[in-house]
Amino acid sequence: MEIPVYLFTGFLEGGKTSFIREILSDENFTQDEKTLLLLCEEGVEELDEVFLKRWNTVAVAIEDESALTRTYCQLLTRQHRPDRVIVEYNGMWPTDTLDIAFPNAWKLYQVITSINAETFEMYLNNMGAKMLEHIGFADLVVFNRCTDATKEFIRSKNIRAMNPRATIFLEDNNGNSEDYAEGMPPPFDLDAPVVEISDLDYGLWYMDAMNDPARYEGKTVKIKGMVFRGKNFPEDEFVPGRFGMVCCADDVTFIGFICRSKQAKALAQESWVTVTAEVAVEYYPQYRGDGPVLYATKIEPAEKPEEELVYFN
Repeated sequence: MEIPVYLFTGFLEGGKTSFIREILSDENFTQDEKTLLLLCEEGVEELDEVFLKRWNTVAVAIEDESALTRTYCQLLTRQHRPDRVIVEYNGMWPTDTLDIAFPNAWKLYQVITSINAETFEMYLNNMGAKMLEHIGFADLVVFNRCTDATKEFIRSKNIRAMNPRATIFLEDNNGNSEDYAEGMPPPFDLDAPVVEISDLDYGLWYMDAMNDPARYEGKTVKIKGMVFRGKNFPEDEFVPGRFGMVCCADDVTFIGFICRSKQAKALAQESWVTVTAEVAVEYYPQYRGDGPVLYATKIEPAEKPEEELVYFN
């Protein structure tokens, strides 16, 4: 039986313990499952025995990196028979050795990096490589204790470029959170004669164009996509799309917009092409209303991108 592992990374006083407390006390998360909590550093905040017992959690302290071994983790699994494992990881320990330390039954389900916005600049300046490791390894990055000033600073550092697949949130002292990308201009120039969408930004462009198609009406865009032609497609239609990860590795779907071209019928299914096209906004049944329709002016063969999956942040 596979045991999901939730890994919390970040520097000391980054808010890992508070985050874990919040998750464990969520009845929708905990239910009747037993949690094994590995504590790899002694933080400012601690989880007391009463709290742990209430939420069916067993805490085990691991004080030295060398103690976190596959043999020891297998022993803990036999002793406690957990339904899941939460690891509060030491911010100074490397993350690239965890595959060796975890038993085969332990499956890394989610990596959450918690960062104190008040000390982010200091750590970035003095331990930039380690900060990049924390962010780059994460599925979810949460900056807590944010002010308007620290939000502005964080956004100026283009965190998204450090990890294009991560979901990033900024949270203030009152627990209010906002998406890191909220209010930021798109990473492409909408005033350019040709709006070039990089491989990295396909997901952002897709969401933006779907939510506000009028923004792109009449513009010329250049995208790379994989050719898809459904059985009932007209001869002049195809979709130059990508597979997008909506929320996790098990939730992948093909996304893209209808493209019209006389070359459509001749395109090989699942081949990669670079398309330059003019954008119109038209009704299309699959859109359930109006949406972007691409009219290709140029179609060229292309190499598949280094990262085939696209993300939406």
